[in-house]
Amino acid sequence: MAFKTVLSVTETYHSDQDVITAATLCAEIGARLSVLIIGFATRPAFGGGTSVTAPQRTEVHAVDTVRLEKHCREIEAISQDMVRLERRSEELETLLGAMGLSCDVDSAYCDLASVDEVVRKRALCADLTIIGPSLLDDNILGPLVINGSLFKSGKPVLVVPKGAGATLSPRRVLVGWDSQVEASRAVREALDLLSGAKEVRVTLVDPETTHNGNGAEPGADIGDYLALHGVQVVVDRLQSGGQSVASVLTRYAIDASADMIVMGAYSHRRLHERLFGGVRRWILEKPPMPLFLAR
Repeated sequence: MAFKTVLSVTETYHSDQDVITAATLCAEIGARLSVLIIGFATRPAFGGGTSVTAPQRTEVHAVDTVRLEKHCREIEAISQDMVRLERRSEELETLLGAMGLSCDVDSAYCDLASVDEVVRKRALCADLTIIGPSLLDDNILGPLVINGSLFKSGKPVLVVPKGAGATLSPRRVLVGWDSQVEASRAVREALDLLSGAKEVRVTLVDPETTHNGNGAEPGADIGDYLALHGVQVVVDRLQSGGQSVASVLTRYAIDASADMIVMGAYSHRRLHERLFGGVRRWILEKPPMPLFLAR
């Protein structure tokens, strides 16, 4: 499918890097960019009252005064946060306006527990969410955005690490294939990218020949499927030699001069945290490579 709408999530204190990355990619393919700015809320913890006896009233009054002063400071902090959030929206609107890009900028002021749901609602109405370098470096917001955009919305994401030459018109793509539903979904979501590529290498690591899994010739079925869609495809079967699948795929992608890796994201307990950490370690330990994920 063609990507017509792209979502970029940023935080009030993040740099412009992620938004500029997403804007550049949108300009490349003529897509509309939706920017969501997250501001974190600090909610005053107003407690319920309790009955007290007369001798306690003076002490309770002092405690209530301290609490009231604390609540006033918290409310003032929230007011400052809202001003900062509005100012950040204006800055990004000016930045994107100067680029002549079709776009919209929105903001959400919420607590941590609500972030993934806020992102989910926005990702549902986008074709793709781009996870840029600032989000990858944010241990708090990053996993929440991954969870909301990828796991809760069912929409794909493109992870773009720092220094990566990201493009939505890749010439060479490596597809990590294992005959699972998630891998099939990733291929389907990336089909427009794959059909426009000069070369697509469907890569299996330690494939086993099975009747109801990879088949008698692992990778032949997905190769035929892609060929029918006009994809210039080559099927590669690699042995891991004891290395992790991620390491084997990354090294092979580098050797093949791939512009992007496409693969499925798998749903296990607390996977969004492990996936986020795994992607970061992958990027930190290996040369940067954009990663297209779907599930």
